[in-house]
Amino acid sequence: MDDAKKVLHQQVFNYLESEILDGHYKTNDTLNEVQIAKELDVSRTPVREAIMQLESIGLVSSAGGKGFVVSGISEKDLDDIYTIRIKIEGFAAGLSAKNITPDECSALEKIVDLQEFFLMKNKTEELWKLDTDFHKIIYESSRSKTLRFMLSTLHNYAKHARDVSFSRKERASVSIEEHKRILTAIQSGNSEKAEQEMINHIKNAKENVLNEFKA
Repeated sequence: MDDAKKVLHQQVFNYLESEILDGHYKTNDTLNEVQIAKELDVSRTPVREAIMQLESIGLVSSAGGKGFVVSGISEKDLDDIYTIRIKIEGFAAGLSAKNITPDECSALEKIVDLQEFFLMKNKTEELWKLDTDFHKIIYESSRSKTLRFMLSTLHNYAKHARDVSFSRKERASVSIEEHKRILTAIQSGNSEKAEQEMINHIKNAKENVLNEFKA
């Protein structure tokens, strides 16, 4: 596969992955190669290759010779994602408390301030984006490439469920208070406290997300 084809394949894959994870494609929706190729103005080849890659990571499955259907993220998947995050994201926050820079601390402070502002304005989409940014800075400031990759991937795979969760003002308000406690621990350089506050945050998020999923 030459470079141009690789780029096109990756663009189609990124688009379809995002559409599935954002909930635009629902579980059991059929992926129509011809329709997708027409929408994206590409040939069927990169679409077929992207769908095969999506199958390899479990987001779509074969419909027995009748194409492919969306598998999406199940309740079990979400349970696994948050269980793994509980195990390792606290560790990342502890590392962040040791390695974060003053500029990164300032960026976290700004995010929390903006979250409070957008909460008052009931701007849930902005709250969700800021939540992503908050966690991303912590992943980056852990200075662990492995943790950053793993946690960014897990965060991304749960983004539709997180979006639904953050649309509830009660959870958004509690989450911001949890962010404040994480931030305070990181600013003080208390790695043990930062780790525990992050573990508590992810545990609460897991409970809320799974309840929303069931509802």
